[in-house]
Amino acid sequence: MLSYIIRRLLVAIPTILILIVISYVLMFAAPGGPFNSERPLPAQVLANIEARYGLDRPYLVQMADYVWNIVARFDFGPSFQYRDQNVNSIIRQGFPVTLTYGLWAFVVSVVIGVVLGVVAAIRHNTWTDYLAVGISVGAQVLPNFVIAPILVLVFTLWLRWLPGGGWNGGAWQNVIMPVIALAASYTASIARIMRSSMIEVLNSPFIRTARAKGLPTRRIILRHALKPALVPLLSYLGPAFVGMITGSFVVDMYFSTGGIGQFFVNSALNRDYPVIMGITILMGALTILFSLVVDVLYAWIDPKIRY
Repeated sequence: MLSYIIRRLLVAIPTILILIVISYVLMFAAPGGPFNSERPLPAQVLANIEARYGLDRPYLVQMADYVWNIVARFDFGPSFQYRDQNVNSIIRQGFPVTLTYGLWAFVVSVVIGVVLGVVAAIRHNTWTDYLAVGISVGAQVLPNFVIAPILVLVFTLWLRWLPGGGWNGGAWQNVIMPVIALAASYTASIARIMRSSMIEVLNSPFIRTARAKGLPTRRIILRHALKPALVPLLSYLGPAFVGMITGSFVVDMYFSTGGIGQFFVNSALNRDYPVIMGITILMGALTILFSLVVDVLYAWIDPKIRY
């Protein structure tokens, strides 16, 4: 296992380097430039700005410096739009907010999704199964850009229970609606995957043997069926976890949380290339990391897996 983890880490390093290079190439291959606007700047002013950010140097030199700054100092450079901040400070400002409600959304979606899936599988083809599937399908077809305004309409404008936006230092009143909006679709997917996996496991020969021995249903589910049923779900939880802790652009925009999703959207609209690339590289690195974590969890849940 240790040798496998080391090999994966060695593969992850060039993968991240390739991600950095591709992100850089795609950003600067887009038509226009970061300082182009409806009113063109005078040539001398534009030349001074480009010199300030090193954009007047040869393209390959710029790329090499950018990659070296990230690898050697983990420095994503200055922001073009937020003149008094660099990309690192923007990530430090927005990522803790996104991480907070993302972690809560992950916990809520996993707990509710697994419980719904297990209950639906145990009560297969009963009204309980149909109700659980109906809830899952309903949450799946309502994307977060639909759920978010509905939550604001109901809980803020009608009931006046929760604030409609802001972060307020992560107060629970400000966290509830972003968590619900972000977790809803993930919960539905987890419930559907868990239901299918659990039904397959419950029809396995070793489960029939356990029932023939007279073991209680609760023990069969918790001790024998739950772990193998979780294996197919793990492959989904890795990317889902990254998606939730890096936030949702819709959630950040609707609830004005100040997460990195809002910075990403604003930077895309204003052609703030360093911020876009910094957040993209962060998401890619987290995806690679948690893919490795998922592979390790495979071996813990199912000892038959060998690397």
